[in-house]
Amino acid sequence: MTRKLRVLHLTHPEYLPPESAKGFTEKQINVWKTDYDVCNALRELGHEVRSLGVSDELRPIRETLEEFEPHVVFNLLEQFAGLPEFDQHVVSYLELLGVPYTGCNPRGLTLARDKSLAKKVVTYHRVPTPRFAVCRLGRKIRRPARVSLPAIVKSSTEESSYGISQASVVDTEEALLERVAFVHDNVHTDALVEEYVDGRELYVGVLGNRRLSVLPVWELHFGKLDEQAGATIATQKVKHDVAYQKRMQITHGPARDLPEGVAARAERLARRICRVLEIDGYARIDFRLDAEGRLHFLEANPNAEIAWEEELASAAEASGLPYPQLIQKIVNMGLSRHRSR
Repeated sequence: MTRKLRVLHLTHPEYLPPESAKGFTEKQINVWKTDYDVCNALRELGHEVRSLGVSDELRPIRETLEEFEPHVVFNLLEQFAGLPEFDQHVVSYLELLGVPYTGCNPRGLTLARDKSLAKKVVTYHRVPTPRFAVCRLGRKIRRPARVSLPAIVKSSTEESSYGISQASVVDTEEALLERVAFVHDNVHTDALVEEYVDGRELYVGVLGNRRLSVLPVWELHFGKLDEQAGATIATQKVKHDVAYQKRMQITHGPARDLPEGVAARAERLARRICRVLEIDGYARIDFRLDAEGRLHFLEANPNAEIAWEEELASAAEASGLPYPQLIQKIVNMGLSRHRSR
């Protein structure tokens, strides 16, 4: 029997879930579905849950911790003060207070949230990744000499495919410079330019602190996009536009008919990436599989999306770990890490 716990759920104010999803459209639900699913699962497990929306102040966290006295904090923050790279500071704050929390530690968040930094680290450890360069915000834009075209241009720190569209894949120097300027002017971050790898999009979920377990290899299926001209990439629309997903028949599921040895190699690489980037808790590692059967590391996503029907939870279900048990496992990992310290 699961011990009843007091769980403080941290999220962004706009993601605070309602008590019921009745009366909301799919588009509205898509905004807070992760928080809704997690809170429902925690309550189904018998835990007492309190939600707190966090924007740019730490004081409410301290006050709620003192009043509610939770056994663990379920951290679903993806940014702080509007900056994705600042979510690590909230986790560091929890560590300073000696409070158990779910998900990745601040060192792993620091290394993984900056995609260019993560790529530098994994490249040193011989993880295959497309050649890349960084165009710094506020500096003159120049064509990176060591990156061949076609290339993909994206934010170095933003998550959830923010700022990525079909225009992100460029095959001329002029288009590359224009897209870097777009990222600088509209996303307001450094721009990561990396060689575009045409192929299949594979995801590998990883669970654990010191001992890591790997979930079945999952794949993003692009549906009708495979039949159209242009690159098959996980744009903002592909990731978050429910109507577009249905219209274009975009789905995800087990990676079928992989070349011999690819699944085992993906699992080994996912473990190595988590270890060298010091990621613990739960994460999703993204790869591209090219026509020659070679894997290319794209990015690491600590505290990955864990809504009920999304990639990581679906892969866990396929491995024999139903959703409520996945959420309980994530809670247990946070408590275990705290006890080990």
